[in-house]
This record gives sequence, structure tokens and C-alpha cells, in this order.
Amino acid sequence: MTGAPTRLLVPWDESMLRYDFGPEHPLAPIRVELTMALARELGVFGAEDVRLVPVPAASDEELELVHDRGYIAAVRDALQIDPARLARFGLGTPDNPVFTRMHEASALIAGASARAAEAVWTGEAEHAANMAGGLHHAMRAKASGFCVYNDAAFAIARLLRLGAKRVAYVDVDVHHGDGVQAAFYDDPRVLTISLHESPRSLFPGTGRPAESGGPGAEGMSVNVALPAHTADAEWLRAFDAVVPPLVKAFAPEVLVTQLGCDSHRLDPLAHLELSLDAQRVALAELHRLAHDHAGGKWLLLGGGGYALVQVVPRIWSSALAEAAHRPLSAATPTPDAWRAYVARRTGGTSAPELIGDGAETGFRRWVDGYDPANEVDRAVMATRKAVFPEHGLDPQP
Repeated sequence: MTGAPTRLLVPWDESMLRYDFGPEHPLAPIRVELTMALARELGVFGAEDVRLVPVPAASDEELELVHDRGYIAAVRDALQIDPARLARFGLGTPDNPVFTRMHEASALIAGASARAAEAVWTGEAEHAANMAGGLHHAMRAKASGFCVYNDAAFAIARLLRLGAKRVAYVDVDVHHGDGVQAAFYDDPRVLTISLHESPRSLFPGTGRPAESGGPGAEGMSVNVALPAHTADAEWLRAFDAVVPPLVKAFAPEVLVTQLGCDSHRLDPLAHLELSLDAQRVALAELHRLAHDHAGGKWLLLGGGGYALVQVVPRIWSSALAEAAHRPLSAATPTPDAWRAYVARRTGGTSAPELIGDGAETGFRRWVDGYDPANEVDRAVMATRKAVFPEHGLDPQP
């Protein structure tokens, strides 16, 4: 150790790659493996102010902050439980098949996110990241959408236990962050913002603007439900219209972000059409918001993303570089050694040669005018009308 302040802390243990539903499942751990390998080859982890640290597994007692005791026991003993009973916990399904030592792998990912949250809260590190995390669909007593333990909710609960009074959670995964919303729906200390594909066309079928918070927490659940095929300029316009003003008004003590990248046009499980370049614009803006409105305290989590080679490693490596205050140009070449590693690990898949897609990322700001004939603008206005007045903001342009 050189004594340099830690800019980015990354809890990491290769055992987190054992969160593996099997060779035919979309949530393949190789996407995290290739991300970490690319970040290493790009030199992100070589900086003196970036630290990789061991991961403490979350204990059963700690997990009870967000999960029922009976559910935790079912996860631990899943291979011995009758399938009909197991299904009541959302386990043993095509989305959430059971696997050996499922509890241990899931608890390790949850522990990594909590370790990262604690580092940011205590000032041990300015930013912290767990790209194996972001498992935002798991409910208190049920697995859902490839998610066993909800590490995002667990990290937020840990922050609250440590004394945080205002935590903002921004979720840019193409799927609604329903598990995190459910965990804090009645809690005015947590602002959850989710930008996702409309529930009319995509799992989990929730995340409408009217889902805006329970009694005493009105306006604290924010949902931007975008039509299928929304592309860069309109997605960035929606982000700009909702996220910065709400984060500024709420003034969180910590900004937690779930960085699912399945909004990319190559993703096989959804219908938005973003480029990596638009996703990278959002990363930079989230970083700015953390510094401008959350005292610099930024926790980055992974999430969905099923273009395992073409998308996930590039955008999540960009996220780690951004958090290390060494952002990558879209024209940055991917290292030869990494492309060779991809070919070896995947049986010959050709990896992308550049970090970005080369897309234009200009967009029309919301302040430039509302277009009621535009479907995306109507979706954004529905969200602003549902929640902005609760924050003292004008929903109109």
C-alpha cells in the first residue's frame, strides 16, 4: 500500500463466478469473468488508488435485513427440497434453476455489495463496485428473474443500518427494478428510480408511473416505462428529464446505481436499441451526479446483460474506468491479449476491437420542449406528473 486515498474499491473473489445456473442459462458468469479480465488488461486495476479486496459472505442473520428466514433456509437446502415446495420460493424454475452451493455463491455476491456499500459510507473509498451484483428482481421470500438474493436491496439496507438517512438508487437495466422497489416502497429514506422497457412488452410486467410509493413515501418510487425500440437519443432525453432533477432535489448521502446493460440493441432478451456510447453517456452523468449531489459517494452494481462478449465486458469495464476517474474514449482499442483470451474461453468468438460502438450521442434536452405526439415524451411526462410534485418540482417542461 502506498497510502494513496482509495478512489475505487472493488470487492472481488473468483468464487462469485460460481453463481451459475448452467450452460444453457442466459445469465452466464463468463460475462463477469470477461469484464474483470478486460478491466485488468486496460490497466484499471493497476492504479495505486484502485484496490481489489477480499469478499466477506453475507451471513444468514445479515440477509434477514431483506429476506425471510424460511426463504434463506430454502435456498441453502434447495437440492434436498421437494420441487413443488421449492417452486413456492421461485426456485427450481427455468429462470431460477437450483445449482450446487447456490446459497454460498449468492451470499458471496450479497456480501460483496454490502462490503462496497460500507466502504463508500465510511469513507474508506470514494467509489466502490460489484459488477457481479445488481440482482434486483429477488423478493423478500422468492427468487425471480435470475436473482436469488437481492444484493442491491441488501446494500441499501446496510447503508440504512449504518445511519444513512437518504439513499438514491438509479436502475438503468432494461427490466424494472421491482425487487428493490418492493423492499423500500414505504420507506421515505430511499428514492428508487428505474428506467426500463414498458411492462406491456417485457418482464416483470411492473414499473408503471403510478407505482410511485406507499403511504408516507409518496413520490419515492419513480418509474420511467419506455416503449419497445426506444433508441439512444430518446432514451438519453428520458434520462435527462427525470434522473438529474430528482437526484438534485433529493440530495442523497449515497448514490447506488444498478448498471444492467441489456438495453443495448444486441441484447437477445429485450427490445430497446441503445448503443454502448449512449450507455457510457449515462455512466458519466451518474458519476457527475454522485459528486454534485451525493458527496462523491457512489456504489456501482452490475445487473442484466446477455450479449456476453459483445456488450457486457465493454460497458462494465467502462464503468470501472469511469469510477476510477480514468474514463476511456470510445475509440480505445480492446487489448490484443484480452481478445485472445476471449477466443480461448469461448471457442473462437471474435471480440470487439474498440470500447465503443461509434454511435452519435446527441439528444434534445427536455427543457427544449415537450412533444405530446411523441410516445417517449408521453411516457416521460406520465412519470414527471406522478412524482415531481412530491419533490417540489414542476412536472411541466
